[in-house]
Amino acid sequence: MSNPKVVAVEPEETPSLVLAFANGERRRFDVSPYLDKGIFRELRDPAYFRRVRTVSGYVTWPHAQDFSWDTLYLESVPVDSPVEFRGIPGTPG
Repeated sequence: MSNPKVVAVEPEETPSLVLAFANGERRRFDVSPYLDKGIFRELRDPAYFRRVRTVSGYVTWPHAQDFSWDTLYLESVPVDSPVEFRGIPGTPG
């Protein structure tokens, strides 16, 4: 069985993403371990980091940095508090 795809993403101030998955889970992914690696260095710029989007179940930035939904799910942790996702029906934001 494959891991669920990402349906929404919200960037946080710390280099992490809060993700909504197709199975209804909300999880937090810490991007900081990747920030010193090649193409991911650009994500250290807070303005650029906030340009994250979902495409076909994964997350991506304008210059082709991306993470697959498997990586995002397996390396993330559940979010305990409510999260607001822009543009997702049924959630404030």
